[in-house]
Amino acid sequence: MAAYKLLLLPGDGIGPEIMAEAEKLVAFLSAAGVASFETEKGLVGGAAYDAHGQAISESDMALAQSADAVLLAAVGGPKWDGVPYDVRPEAGLLRLRKDLGLFANLRPAICYPALVDASSLKPDLVDGLDIMIVRELTGGVYFGEPKEITDLGNGQKRGVDTQVYETYEIERIARVAFELARTRSNKVTSSEKANVMKSGLLWREVVTALHARDYSDVKLEHMLADALGMQLVRRPKQFDVIVTDNLFGDLLSDVASMLTGSLGMLPSASLGGADATGRRKALYEPCHGSAPDIAGKSLANPIAMIGSVVMALRYSFGLGAAADAVDKAIADVLAAGLRTADIAGPNDTPVSTSQMGDAIVAELKKILG
Repeated sequence: MAAYKLLLLPGDGIGPEIMAEAEKLVAFLSAAGVASFETEKGLVGGAAYDAHGQAISESDMALAQSADAVLLAAVGGPKWDGVPYDVRPEAGLLRLRKDLGLFANLRPAICYPALVDASSLKPDLVDGLDIMIVRELTGGVYFGEPKEITDLGNGQKRGVDTQVYETYEIERIARVAFELARTRSNKVTSSEKANVMKSGLLWREVVTALHARDYSDVKLEHMLADALGMQLVRRPKQFDVIVTDNLFGDLLSDVASMLTGSLGMLPSASLGGADATGRRKALYEPCHGSAPDIAGKSLANPIAMIGSVVMALRYSFGLGAAADAVDKAIADVLAAGLRTADIAGPNDTPVSTSQMGDAIVAELKKILG
């Protein structure tokens, strides 16, 4: 039986609650003989700041470097609004992405049949929705230099963030998108703001050249990011794989998340480049935040966290059949009418965070026999 090492980073807010449900799933998969998972826990975000005065400690970064995959739940909250910028909770997540070289963020937006009516869009627009957003994660305006606030005197200040991309960064994220499209519906939509941004113009040039050189079998279209945001809520099923930069990927993936009925439904994978053995550094996390307003109330939806485990099974461990089984278990539980508060309708059965996790594991047990 294959053995894998997982680092669990529960983080802040609802993080520990939803991570507990991921742990249940991992423990069941080990007990069922799917694979052997060795887990360790660390601190990230506000929890790490409270313990160490930094958003992630050197010892936990070392654990992340040695793990086969990292599972992270959520970071941040108003408790840490006043801490210095470089040790704010989000800095821990940014460091993990940067130090592990996690340049490719995969964010699926899938509408489960049982949740068609939970979307804010008309059912016919989202029924069967299956989009993959590929976001560049280690470049662009979040990491570009200079990044500063300068005092100009006379009560005036200037804030600067720099949007910067190089050819190799654009090529490698575009390759991920084209390769994924070949396993799906063979269509890529590349998005930027080439009409007003030089970095966007370079993005379009590089993606076009790579497509002509290596991926001419894949259909490619270009769409300005603002127009794409509009089309996501107008006719979302026209898209298959969307590839875009760090900033626009952050915004567009949150728009796409609401097509599915709840931000609590969407997992994500952040992947690095493959080494000589084909192994990639990887971090898996829900797309939602730490939701401090409901922390500790057993209201959080754990499906995005459980879905992040599914993505780890698929992309880090090559356990596609197990991933499919968990996906089916989630769909079956939703079809039975079980709902956490964020997706519950008047005729649904409301369940707590742990009850939803228990129900998914119980359904998986039936599927695996």
